[in-house]
Amino acid sequence: MKRWAASLVLATMVLAAATGHRAQAEQAVRGVVELFTSQGCSSCPPADALLGELADKTGLVALTLPVDYWDYLGWKDTLASASYTARQRGYAEQRGDRQVYTPQMVIDGQRHAIGSDRKAVEAALAAEKEAGAMSVPLTISSDETTVHVSVAAAPEGDEDVGPADVAATDEGEAKKGPPKGVLWLMPVKRRERVKIGRGENTGRQVIYTNVVRGIMKVGKWYGREATFMLPQDIARPDGCDGYVLILQRGTGKAPGPILGAAKSPGL
Repeated sequence: MKRWAASLVLATMVLAAATGHRAQAEQAVRGVVELFTSQGCSSCPPADALLGELADKTGLVALTLPVDYWDYLGWKDTLASASYTARQRGYAEQRGDRQVYTPQMVIDGQRHAIGSDRKAVEAALAAEKEAGAMSVPLTISSDETTVHVSVAAAPEGDEDVGPADVAATDEGEAKKGPPKGVLWLMPVKRRERVKIGRGENTGRQVIYTNVVRGIMKVGKWYGREATFMLPQDIARPDGCDGYVLILQRGTGKAPGPILGAAKSPGL
């Protein structure tokens, strides 16, 4: 499957909501959980199962991002990407703790917990909710050819929604002020069953849920209400069942707190 570079920008942004497309039913997203896992890690299957449970919870986006740094143990992870490894390491750098391990769940781009520790993950989700994370609503609508992503304005007086550490690239962008976030697209495979032939999990069949199949930059967000548009075949390429959109501070190499998210129906 084709995987996209994070720097590829294919979306067009307009400042008013587009018309002529049908709305999709969806639940407001209150949290994002990213599981960094590996087929070569014997501690990971319980976390993979927990991620599957979290994916069924209303209002949660639960994603699997397989990493490649355990491939040397005798089994090359069939779903892993070096870009997911880089994302995990970027989170650790932003937190300043250098904690990179599997299975690791990162909650709302900020807190982390052992991926199989249900109580720790639930506590992190509760703490993020208490702190007022996910403060910028995203909504998705679509027609046969185009996905429309509406991003709300930053909450008034919300100091946490500050500059995104993304530089303006031209004079027109500079006039808008510093970007306050970046919108990312993640095409997703809903279920993937893998029989592992070697390594620590030899002979096991593991079911992976909401496997991310690429990370693509859609565009910059300047804190004002905006709509982004992208082609359906980019949002949901062959082999994928849906997609997730994440509004996030930071950069691709150094991801920061997640400000908002939305997912396509069926995820």
